[in-house]
Amino acid sequence: MLSEAASAQSEDLLPEYLIQIPASVATVLVAEAETSTMHRYGHGENGFDDHDTRYMSVGKNGVGKLKAWDRRTPLGIYFVSDKLDTSGLHERYGPVAFPLDYPNAWDRNNKRTGDGIWIHGVTANSERRPPLDTDGCIALPNDELLILEELLRPTITPVVIARRIAWRSRSELDTIREELNVALDIWADSFRSGDLHRYLSLYAKDFEFLGMDKSDWAAYRVQAIASRPIEDFSIGEVLLLSDPEEDGLYLSRFKQTMVDGGRSITTTKRLYWKKYADGSLKIVAEDNG
Repeated sequence: MLSEAASAQSEDLLPEYLIQIPASVATVLVAEAETSTMHRYGHGENGFDDHDTRYMSVGKNGVGKLKAWDRRTPLGIYFVSDKLDTSGLHERYGPVAFPLDYPNAWDRNNKRTGDGIWIHGVTANSERRPPLDTDGCIALPNDELLILEELLRPTITPVVIARRIAWRSRSELDTIREELNVALDIWADSFRSGDLHRYLSLYAKDFEFLGMDKSDWAAYRVQAIASRPIEDFSIGEVLLLSDPEEDGLYLSRFKQTMVDGGRSITTTKRLYWKKYADGSLKIVAEDNG
């Protein structure tokens, strides 16, 4: 009998999280806690496909991290933030470790705390740990971790952590992709043209940024934009992912290039979009990096 993942692949389905993956992102990891399985997706002859899977362990108290030391693994969209040499650390971390950027902007808006969430290995000569056996990290068998070592790129590789993978057809993902790209284009065009009314209308009423509510943040943005009129603005390398835990929540992450005073500055931007009952898409959180 085919596994659910194999069956989904045979029906040309993908995890619903993988909406748009630019060429600059070669690998996406999708961690399915319920089955203790880490899926690796990448570009191939048939588009973006499941390349391989491996066993993993998660937190002793399961998933759904809310606070520091709750021994739960977070659920959401994260990125590999670094690569650590573990030779000076306890042997339980294995040969190498990759910290994730928990908590992200959405976590912070929801008052989730804690840090130090890594993908790491296990004690030498131990094939695997029990399914629920970490302090909140994801632990892979050492040989499997070493296979991934050269594929995981700090600040680039996304890691989606879900309770159980939800599947969508490629045509359904195409529809969502189009909607998000239209919203993102409106955001970029309104910023480029200085249409602040249209720009601010894309932000939800409950939007928060670094402790500021929408009203305070809007006043700050109006002042900042008015004091530094831009000459040109463009975006590229757009990554679109849907959140595995919050229904209707999407992340757009992209490179933005701003020309200001003859200087060109490129940074990485994240916008978290929420789709409401009326079909509108609004930005509920944002971050850089």
